[in-house]
Amino acid sequence: MHALANPARFLRIARPATGWLLAIGLLLALAGVIGGLTLTPPDYLQGETVRIMYVHVPAAWLGMAGWAGIAGAAISQLVWRHPLAAVAGRAIAPAGATFTAICLLTGSIWGRPTWGTWWEWDGRLTSMLVLFFLYLGYIALASAEAERGAGGEGRVTAIFGLVGAINLPIIHFSVLWWRTLHQGQSIGVSGSSIDGSILWPLPLAALGFACLFAASVLMLMRAQIARARVEARLRRGFGQ
Repeated sequence: MHALANPARFLRIARPATGWLLAIGLLLALAGVIGGLTLTPPDYLQGETVRIMYVHVPAAWLGMAGWAGIAGAAISQLVWRHPLAAVAGRAIAPAGATFTAICLLTGSIWGRPTWGTWWEWDGRLTSMLVLFFLYLGYIALASAEAERGAGGEGRVTAIFGLVGAINLPIIHFSVLWWRTLHQGQSIGVSGSSIDGSILWPLPLAALGFACLFAASVLMLMRAQIARARVEARLRRGFGQ
């Protein structure tokens, strides 16, 4: 991480990496989603609706991973004063919010034929909704601090990112703590309860969406660094 502390060094790596991640992500995501839609059999219980899994599950994972990334950036900012930590946190938030929204939307579409309702105040659904609102709060707080001139400091935003991480274990264990409509954990370290004929496109889709997530974060970080450089030049120009 400290090797990338210099913005110029970071940009030398981020520029080519963005294009590669975008291309690889598109290929893998399309392969996973198309494979899941056309090459896998319907589930014996859920029928064709199970195909929403190839978008819903990666979106849920990335929504949670995004906030874990924000918490990691906050620690790096508060403890090690990494100059790009605040930039990374602000770049992760829009991508994380987008995937969390996709998770909620696809989950609602999946739930209508499966549960008979668009929404249920289930532990997993409610905690994911809380995560989405946390993202919105983080984005608003970061924007407010930037407007006040906090710039790369943004300590309040970083603390908010750390506190919000409390919701992540709640999301993960919600299906164990509260037995409601949402199904239990199907994929874990020890294996999966999903049949392999249905499961195989999911890793492709998940890796593809993860690459797209990373590409969007790098693009937003590059845009923030470029904006900061322009503002610094303008301030120096007016100062002269």
